[in-house]
Amino acid sequence: MFWDVRGAVMRFIGSKTNLLKNIAMVISENTTGNENIFCDIFSGTGAVARYFKPRYEVYSNDALHFSYVIQKATVENNTKPSFLKLKNIGIGDPFKFLEETQIQILNYNDGNYFITKNYTPHDDCKRMYVSNKNAARIDFIRNTIEAWKNEKLLTELEYYYLLAGLIEGVPSVSNITGTYGAYLKHWDKRTFKDLEMARLDVIDNKRNNKSYNKDSNKLIEELSGDILYLDPPYNSRQYAPNYHLLETISKYDYPEIHGVTGMRPYDDLKSPFCVKSEVYDAFEDLISKAKFSNIVMSYSTDGLMTSDEIERILKKHGIEETYKMYSIPYRQYMSKKTKQTECLYEYIFFIKKNIPRKSTFDFIGTPNGINTIVSDTKKYIKSPMNYIGGKYKLLPQILPNFPNYIGTFVDLFSGGCNVSINVNANRIICNDINKKIIELFEAFKNTELSEILHQIKLRITEYGLSKENEEGFKNFRDFYNKTQNPIDLYTLTCYSFNYQFRFNNNLEYNNPFGRNRSQFSENMKHNLIAFVSKLQKLNAEFLCKDFTEISLDNLTTEDLIYCDPPYFITTGTYNDGNRGFKDWKSEQEYALYDYLDKANEKGIKFALSNVIEHKGKTNEILLEWAKKYKIIDLNYNYSNSSYNTKKGDSREVLIINY
Repeated sequence: MFWDVRGAVMRFIGSKTNLLKNIAMVISENTTGNENIFCDIFSGTGAVARYFKPRYEVYSNDALHFSYVIQKATVENNTKPSFLKLKNIGIGDPFKFLEETQIQILNYNDGNYFITKNYTPHDDCKRMYVSNKNAARIDFIRNTIEAWKNEKLLTELEYYYLLAGLIEGVPSVSNITGTYGAYLKHWDKRTFKDLEMARLDVIDNKRNNKSYNKDSNKLIEELSGDILYLDPPYNSRQYAPNYHLLETISKYDYPEIHGVTGMRPYDDLKSPFCVKSEVYDAFEDLISKAKFSNIVMSYSTDGLMTSDEIERILKKHGIEETYKMYSIPYRQYMSKKTKQTECLYEYIFFIKKNIPRKSTFDFIGTPNGINTIVSDTKKYIKSPMNYIGGKYKLLPQILPNFPNYIGTFVDLFSGGCNVSINVNANRIICNDINKKIIELFEAFKNTELSEILHQIKLRITEYGLSKENEEGFKNFRDFYNKTQNPIDLYTLTCYSFNYQFRFNNNLEYNNPFGRNRSQFSENMKHNLIAFVSKLQKLNAEFLCKDFTEISLDNLTTEDLIYCDPPYFITTGTYNDGNRGFKDWKSEQEYALYDYLDKANEKGIKFALSNVIEHKGKTNEILLEWAKKYKIIDLNYNYSNSSYNTKKGDSREVLIINY
């Protein structure tokens, strides 16, 4: 299923808006439907990237900066911004403010009004790209957006969203026939309208999309995935000069301009795909480097390369027997009529490449004959806490078994939040009976990252924390137990034995000194930054309740409850009833299964992590209960688990009801 394209309003050379369904048909016909990553590496205004965004995690790219801005706002971004800081200073609707604020009479030599000075007619300029009124509005909006950014009144998302809205609004009042390579000698009627910024639609696909502003042949070396879509330039017409005004508005870098049209320098943006002597080598270089298992390409019969040349390169670097070419009658983009003698087609090429999949997991055999999985976790964010029973290493096996769409994700025993931080959901509820871990994550969510890092550095310096200074560690531990500051707790764990999170019955931190091993390393800093940065973007809340207190009444069939409870047949320190924690016995085991049965009756999805067998023990309660649901066997190799054991001694499972 695919969605209509919304958001882009400007005309763009070679836009594929009219071919979207054809491209979708080719992809659907030649792929399995299990593909995850789609890359649009010549994205333009992002019509193709946005069209496929509901189905895939999308990477988009374009060498032009104005295109990149639009992609940041509509492809990489998943939500419409709230502009909270602007609202706090009385600007409830920034679009209305930017469009309607009165502008004073301008001095054309004012350096703050670059567009007005150079692209609208007055005594020193004859160019007629936009009216004086709209040029002044463009400059005012552009300067204001930049000022808000510098004053930290805009998030990155808000900045690009506003800037994209301006860029998409400019063509509607521009005195051009489609591109900015020339302007009309008489004012078109559209130029008399007041400039209106575009309120761009944003699709939330619950995925980590990414937009780039790079040379495609260099970027291809950095990326890999399932589907690579190519829409390179067809002819000798370079894109940069045709959109120079939008590029200048986007960058607002006061370039040295020249010529009748006020062209900005663009030597660094010249594409080899627009040069007959260079296009073949550039195309082969791109295809040879592409680490994508499916390649789809649009091209035209009037392009610089012939279909035979394209076929030759694709077959050379792809799986020859999978090659296909589709011919679609298609008008030239810049003319409404074609000569009857012309037979113009748009080509869509397809081929598979034999790319070793960096699969989420690989299957191996075990002594008991059950297939288990060895995980690759590199693409996931790791919790900064070494929390007992953490599921980081199992994420590549757990997450693919979750529903494609999750409204509210309830992490009933969230622990170190390895699962919650990586799940795709509209809303996330993290619950844990351990008050200390909940307080810590609330602090991570509500404290500026720079302040968190500052506090950590301050304590390290104040107490001389190091791998050798046990006395400093003990003094800091005493300080924390008196003050109970959550971020201090994190710093304390960094210098503790095995980085563990441990308390006595009085809920005082009592983990001993790490000695010659523990420290706040660069790797830990990296993990912390990644975790906090992601957490602060999530719609997440934290609760500290017994799981039985989490109501099912507000959950729907679109929601998912994930459970990683204390394991009944193991000896983890979290399930022995000491250190202020609740004991986990058969009473709690039965209560949990009753809770999940009630969720199932309401049509609420659930997924339960647990151990059926461990060191010769079998959880008979779990085994009997699970018969009515689906059991998925997992690999159980942990490094931080007190119940870690040799392969074959334990059977870790995921139990689901969908």
